[in-house]
This record gives sequence, C-alpha cells and structure tokens, in this order.
Amino acid sequence: MNPAQELNQGAVAMGIALDAHQQSQMLEYLALIRKWNRVYNLTAIRDEEKLVTYHLLDSLSVLNCLRTDTLVDVGTGPGLPGIPLAIAAPSLRVTLLESNHKKGTFLRQAKLELKLDNVEIAIERAETYQPTVKFGSAVSRAFSDLATFVHATASLIRPDGYMLAMKGVYPNEELEQLPSGVEVLEVTRLSVPSLAAERHLVVMRRAASGDRES
Repeated sequence: MNPAQELNQGAVAMGIALDAHQQSQMLEYLALIRKWNRVYNLTAIRDEEKLVTYHLLDSLSVLNCLRTDTLVDVGTGPGLPGIPLAIAAPSLRVTLLESNHKKGTFLRQAKLELKLDNVEIAIERAETYQPTVKFGSAVSRAFSDLATFVHATASLIRPDGYMLAMKGVYPNEELEQLPSGVEVLEVTRLSVPSLAAERHLVVMRRAASGDRES
C-alpha cells in the first residue's frame, strides 16, 4: 500500500473526510518533512508509510475531539498535530508554538508552501508567550507531563478553554499529580489505523470556582 492509499484508508476508518486537495497537502507536508529532515532532524522516523501512520493519522485521531475553533499547539516540533489538523479543518485557526528556531524555520516554510492561511507561528516558549487573544483550546502531542502542560498553558487559553494532551498508555501517575483546580473531563482511547501502540487523549479544563479545592 502506498502512502496515498494508507492516508485515504486511515482517514476513512476514522470517519474523517479529506478531499483530493487536502490529501495532496498532507502528502506534500510529509515530503517537506523528509526533505528537511536530512539537515534539521525533525523526526526519527524515515519510512514514508510510517510517517503517514505515526504523524498524519496519529495527529488526525484527535480531530473529532476538538471543541473550539481556535487552537494552540504547544511544543509543536515539525507541526504535529497542528498542521494535519489545520489541513483537515480549514475553519480551525491554529497557532503553532515552538521554541526551537530551526524547527520554527521549517514551520514557516511549510506554512508558505502549503498555503495554510489558517495557521500562525510563534517561536517562543509556552511559559513566556503572550497571545493577543486567548485560545479556545491548547493541545500537545509530546510536550511534557500533564501537570507541566497545564501550568504552561494556563495563560494561553480562555477561562472556559480546554487542554488536550495526547498520550500513549493510560497516564495514571500523571493524572494523580495534576494540581487542584483542574477538572479532567474525559480520557479517551484513540484508535489510529495501522498503529498497534496505545493512544489516549486527556481532555481537561479549569474547574469552575465553586468546584475548586480550598
């Protein structure tokens, strides 16, 4: 099965509709990663079909869990999951937040070549980034443990905003270490076609004032 077939079948299996242009953008994005990876070491994965599974489909697995139309992808690296999500949902406004300047250079080039008008790029640390308008949601794929993610995104999202952390196995210990004032809405098991490893999405928000621990 070639990468185009892998992407199409995987998206269909997850109930995600991608038109021909979106599929083309996704594959062009992977081509950019492979090209830049020779110098910038964006990912340890080299096999093209594995790139489809581990990067595109894994990122898209959270698409149907998004609850707002603005999203900041914290510690996005080469644009994961933010770029695949932005391609799949053109109405979603995505800001890619990354402190590494080399990866930031790649992100700017990817935005330009893929013509992603719904994507903005911020080359800053999450702890010091001050957006003009706060986001509806923050997502991370491999940024940190849950407590650190919550702390880093506290000033980035609206008071009623959501924090979505992509994890591998069910993060029991990390959940126990969450600070007070954080409400775990759900921990969803994600199904990623062709990926045998476990995947979970932890959806959190700040607890309402009446629900906060003293």
